[in-house]
Amino acid sequence: MKTIEWNNGTVTLIDQTLLPAEYRTIRCNTIPLLCEAIESLRIRGAPALGAAGGYGVALAAHLSVATTLEQLMHDLEAASGMLKRTRPTAINLAYGVDRVMNAVRSSSDIDEARRISLREASAIADEDVERNRRLGEHGAALLDDGDTVLTHCNAGRLACVDWGTAIGVIRAAIDCGKKISVVSCETRPLNQGSRLTVWELMQDRIPVTLIADSAAGSMMRAGKIDKVIVGADRITRDAVFNKIGTYTHSVLAKEHNIPFYVAAPISTFDPVGLERDVVIEERGPDELRMTGDVMLAPADAVVYNPAFDATPLANITAVITEAGVVCPAESWMDMIRV
Repeated sequence: MKTIEWNNGTVTLIDQTLLPAEYRTIRCNTIPLLCEAIESLRIRGAPALGAAGGYGVALAAHLSVATTLEQLMHDLEAASGMLKRTRPTAINLAYGVDRVMNAVRSSSDIDEARRISLREASAIADEDVERNRRLGEHGAALLDDGDTVLTHCNAGRLACVDWGTAIGVIRAAIDCGKKISVVSCETRPLNQGSRLTVWELMQDRIPVTLIADSAAGSMMRAGKIDKVIVGADRITRDAVFNKIGTYTHSVLAKEHNIPFYVAAPISTFDPVGLERDVVIEERGPDELRMTGDVMLAPADAVVYNPAFDATPLANITAVITEAGVVCPAESWMDMIRV
């Protein structure tokens, strides 16, 4: 199945917190359940969150018991606020919510509003798959036969509705007949690299080696990494926001003259924002203090646990989008204006 989809009046998604030990889908039939799934990272990844936001508005429209269009819009505004507050850094979540809300505002009655909300949310999901395949085709040209590519966190099909962004580039290159191997950083503290990226790539029989986050520099220095490709949760006018640790990899890649690529759909771009404007989501302290039921630190240890960091555009070789490759990365605004 796709990572997230509409199924008989519910939002059905893969519970990514259980992978790789267990593959299970869950159905969210209320807005609080969907919000919990987003906050707990059962569904995560910028493009997938865009679909989740869109489907969330459609779910709210179908659950509402409003008897007037005005009451329905009030219910949808309340649900939209709940959804957008779950993950403040990733821009795609708000994009999905706002896109469906804007479409619904043209409705003349409640039934039409429900039809439009589901149609628009489904369009977001379908477009995500198509745009990621186009993105992958553009990015595949940047990889050479025999390359070993390092990636961080998970920017594969689990981070999207399907196919993937950074991993989609790798899949597209392999489809072109190139032999590509992947080095996946574990991505502490929730190990999306080891749990999700490695699982995905092994499912597709793509050669992958798991390393500790702290091993990336030594591998680059030893000449074992040819390219770095990561995804993005938001791209402002001056920085790329992605999973914490991305900035460190960009500094190491720059030091060792290794191309550092960001693969992200244009919906991830924030054309007015700057790094200083973005609120970095901070996760709970037990993500660092604990792993499952095992304590890794004293229960009262002070913890700083940001979910994301900012990588300046000067550290990025190019941004890969569905419309083409932006190189140097600082020129991406020209693409947005087209």
